[in-house]
Amino acid sequence: MNLRRTTRTFIIHIFLLFFLFLTLYPLIFTIITSFKDNEQFFARFWNFPKPWIFMNYYDAIKTILPYLGNSLIISVFSILIILLTTSLSAYAFARLRFPAQEAIFMALLALLMIPALLQLIPQYLILRELRLLVPTGIRPYIGIMLGYVSGQQAFSIFIIRAFFESQPEELFEAARIDGCNEFTAYYKIALPLIKPVLATVTIVSLLTIWNDYLWPLIVTTDPKYFTIALGLLQFRSAFRTIILYGPLFAGYVVAALPLMILYVLLMKYFLQGLTAGAIKM
Repeated sequence: MNLRRTTRTFIIHIFLLFFLFLTLYPLIFTIITSFKDNEQFFARFWNFPKPWIFMNYYDAIKTILPYLGNSLIISVFSILIILLTTSLSAYAFARLRFPAQEAIFMALLALLMIPALLQLIPQYLILRELRLLVPTGIRPYIGIMLGYVSGQQAFSIFIIRAFFESQPEELFEAARIDGCNEFTAYYKIALPLIKPVLATVTIVSLLTIWNDYLWPLIVTTDPKYFTIALGLLQFRSAFRTIILYGPLFAGYVVAALPLMILYVLLMKYFLQGLTAGAIKM
């Protein structure tokens, strides 16, 4: 019986390791290819580079650094606004009582059923009326950020509200007895208890913002305001006659680094948020 259980466990582990390898191999391949030149890319496609060309990263960073800076600015400010607005709204839906509360919440959730592509034209027209499509100053940055902030509201409010509702009402009653108003209760009691779900919202929002290609292209056509997704395409098209694969893959690695660093920093809270959400469901 023990032998059968051991064999079954061994087979399961082999399958899991195989799928783990399939998951990680594209990243491993990208990192290895980033140290090759074009000759090695074609002649040693599956092999390690020989020699390792570290200058590819210098060429990539020098080219995509402005785009990387644009993405960092847009991502940081967008996520801060998303966390502030959605946590306040979720707290209001979970803890306050006002007319047509459930109807408004259901209307908000209905936005989750509308494909993002169908919202592009209305968002574009609104930005045009607000004169945020003019490629001067910080207007394109604001236009891009407004699109991301509005697009993340429904999903983020939905999951944050569930966490606020799970908090014991006795905590808030005690706070009100001590003289706390609603904002103080939100800031000092409710908010510190939902760090896991805030980490989940941060990572999900960052993945959407960082990897998005279409919305920044709609808002601006000025390369000065391009995000990293557009910058990598610009980087690729810069090689008109021949594509330099080493620097291009190095650019992919550099572009993915902020996502990986943030995930490592927030991994504990992210997993707690997913686990807690699963238990609530």
